Amino acid sequence: MAEIQTIAPVRHGWQGEVEIPGDKSISHRSVMFAGLGNTPVHIRNFLHAADCLSTVGVMRALGVDVEFLNENELIVTGKGLHGLTEPMTVLDAGNSGTTLRLMMGLLAPQPFLSTFCGDASLTRRPMGRVLLPLSAMGARIYGRNTNNNLPLTIVPTGEKLRGIHYESPVASAQVKSAILLAGLYADAPTTVTEPYVSRDHTEQMLAGFGVRLERTGTNVTLFPVEEGGYRAPEEITVPGDISSAAYFLVAGTIIEGSRLLLKNVGINPTRTGILDVLTEMGANIQLENERTSGGERVADIIVASASLRGISFGAEIMPRLIDEIPVIAVAALFAEGDTVITGAGELRVKETDRLHAIAEEFQKLAPGSVEEQEDGLIIHGKTEIRQAQVSSWGDHRMAMSLAVLGVAAEGVRIEEPDSVNISYPAFFSEMERLSKGGSL
Repeated sequence: MAEIQTIAPVRHGWQGEVEIPGDKSISHRSVMFAGLGNTPVHIRNFLHAADCLSTVGVMRALGVDVEFLNENELIVTGKGLHGLTEPMTVLDAGNSGTTLRLMMGLLAPQPFLSTFCGDASLTRRPMGRVLLPLSAMGARIYGRNTNNNLPLTIVPTGEKLRGIHYESPVASAQVKSAILLAGLYADAPTTVTEPYVSRDHTEQMLAGFGVRLERTGTNVTLFPVEEGGYRAPEEITVPGDISSAAYFLVAGTIIEGSRLLLKNVGINPTRTGILDVLTEMGANIQLENERTSGGERVADIIVASASLRGISFGAEIMPRLIDEIPVIAVAALFAEGDTVITGAGELRVKETDRLHAIAEEFQKLAPGSVEEQEDGLIIHGKTEIRQAQVSSWGDHRMAMSLAVLGVAAEGVRIEEPDSVNISYPAFFSEMERLSKGGSL
């Protein structure tokens, strides 16, 4: 891919259908959890992107058989809940925080040593929030410096982990999932309490594998798996990723004369904050063909262009849309009035400091449009937008959000565009198809 991606403005609406690629979170988990079974699991609509392939690589290194039938379809056959084997090399999580944090929970109870590395971005991200509760369960995990950065080594303890009740200071699906996965092997039930409910794909999928869980309010309790209690399903179909759909939801709203049908989108209630926020802003969004697949709610989404107004939202909804803040910020630029985002401090420890990155890059395209706050942003809508060269900061969500901003305004030139390969390799070609008025 080019070092700079040039996005031209469109002078007509986007029309047509978009097949949304498989959900990244569910693709990760489908390979991990299937790898703990001992029967073949046929996974369809798998997201063939860099992050999810990091999980495939790690599971293969642990002795799991993964066979690709094509890019988006694979068969995973594990060797049972206690069948993972010691890796012969360092495990590479690439750019994937999900791979690293969930595998920390899965490998903490194992009777062998494992060491993780990752790319420059992942190496900077803090792992203490996962290491702390796992250590309370009895795990021995050692990272670099006081932030417990990569490289990171998990040492066998020779004893079962302890079931604990952990009150998490943050609503984080990665933290919760790591604790629950360690709890599969613990000596007693494990409970996680969050300030707000984070995405629950781990709980949904583990329940489908026969694991006993109980959920009340913001608490989830997992009971250790007894011999023979882990039952892999024959098939998992991954729904489309609402985080990937978000770029077309916003583009279809702010590009005048647009009407898009987004196919097969996961609408798990812990992920649909983007729909709530855009609807409150005045977006024209409709769900149709709602159904359930593998315990996950799925629908087709119709979005048509609409006039938006600025709103305020904060911490309570943040776990349901944290990954969508950059593209919501784009929508806010086209809204009437100010949009005030608070409670988003988590964005400072993502692939990059996304709050600062949004403020920096938006200033190049729309000077005076954004005020950066400690835990959020104030975005002044209807600020004049011009063409400029911007940086993706090596962050896939920044790259795609800036592309949507450019195509809806005066165009944009994006540095490090290949970061989109982390979650949506076909993103720019899909944009080009719609901009040319093409059909599937």
